[in-house]
Amino acid sequence: MRSICLFILVIGFLKPIYPQHLTAEELLNKTIQYHDPNSLWDDFKASFYVAMETPKRPLRTSEISIDLKQSFFDLCVQVGENQWAASLKDGECHLSFNGSKEISPEIEKEFKLNCERAEMYKDYYTYLYGLPMKLRDPGTLIDPKVVQKTKNGTDYWVLKVTYEPEVGSDTWYFYFDQSSYALKQYQFFHEESKNDGEYIILEDEINISGIKMPKNRSWYYNSDDTFLGKDILTNKKQIE
Repeated sequence: MRSICLFILVIGFLKPIYPQHLTAEELLNKTIQYHDPNSLWDDFKASFYVAMETPKRPLRTSEISIDLKQSFFDLCVQVGENQWAASLKDGECHLSFNGSKEISPEIEKEFKLNCERAEMYKDYYTYLYGLPMKLRDPGTLIDPKVVQKTKNGTDYWVLKVTYEPEVGSDTWYFYFDQSSYALKQYQFFHEESKNDGEYIILEDEINISGIKMPKNRSWYYNSDDTFLGKDILTNKKQIE
């Protein structure tokens, strides 16, 4: 009997200190509190810089300006000797290439420089750098069950997210640190049964206008772990 009691006592001490009944809503609240402790995202206004390192491609640097209250988005991209820019505000779209607003069909095709693409970039940067706050957006469907998963020896809390058809068709998984609730990884599938899509590892953090954002994002294919590229975020104009 003494041995049984001792066994039960030891098991009790080995139990994780995290509540097993943690709900998706509670987890989302905790991670948003970590990344946006002062509830600043809805009024986010800032400029930041991203260097994109991609295998076998030249370095791409981008200056991104977002003002959510004014529905303003501006992107200026430098690749080699060429620079192109796109600006969106109140339904208006302005494009330029190497300082000129006169853009030939050939340049437009080669650099995919059009207003539809500009809208895509707006959604892309606002979504990825607005996580996890963007998981509050209308049309987001969060599985109420929080799952624990282990990747590379580290335990995470995981949320599964899908979207209303008019919003998106991909399935996403978001991985959170079990102590701080910081967002550490995410992955998406176009069709999960085919193991397509990509996963993204987040490293280090930087404060942009009161929001804790990932400094480094490394992208890989789900299917074979092929490295696709790395985004490096900074609030300084000169990216080394």
